[in-house]
Amino acid sequence: MFYALLSKLLDYPVDDLYTALPELRTALGQGCSAEERRVLEGFLDHLAGMEPTEAQALYVQTFDLTPQHALHLTHHLFGDDKNRGPALIDLAEFYKEYGLELAIGAANDEDAQSPAVNELPDYLPLMLEFAAQLEPEEARMFLSQWSKVLGQLAANLEAAQSPYAPLIRLVEGRSQLIKAAA
Repeated sequence: MFYALLSKLLDYPVDDLYTALPELRTALGQGCSAEERRVLEGFLDHLAGMEPTEAQALYVQTFDLTPQHALHLTHHLFGDDKNRGPALIDLAEFYKEYGLELAIGAANDEDAQSPAVNELPDYLPLMLEFAAQLEPEEARMFLSQWSKVLGQLAANLEAAQSPYAPLIRLVEGRSQLIKAAA
């Protein structure tokens, strides 16, 4: 549930997200630590304090208009370099091995709510949706290859004082293969 929740929160904030806020709050206790729950509750409080159009404008400004904040992770590795294409193909093939076929277009309005529709395979909400289908250690292994990119993305968002930065830090934390001893 943790990765599915993060996928929803990091995707474009459609009106249905606001309708689902109470049930998202209820789901917070499932599969996350007390610290993760605190961060998620804080972000849900932030969202609840905004009008949907305000949240949508913030999302577009943050992720769509600022390349350093792109949720397409290979962009941080390759930019527009020709090597990005093969990386995207490899990722799509990896998904296919697990039975996830990327949608080319929405068949209906319900499908349009999924991050899988019309997105490249490196789109973080899609990656989190995929990770939600894996066993916890398998998800950690999958995300671990993106750990450095997630760290840089979080740092970029922190520098901009974005409310999305703590969410990216949560994903980064879950991508670490070795946890530091307390």
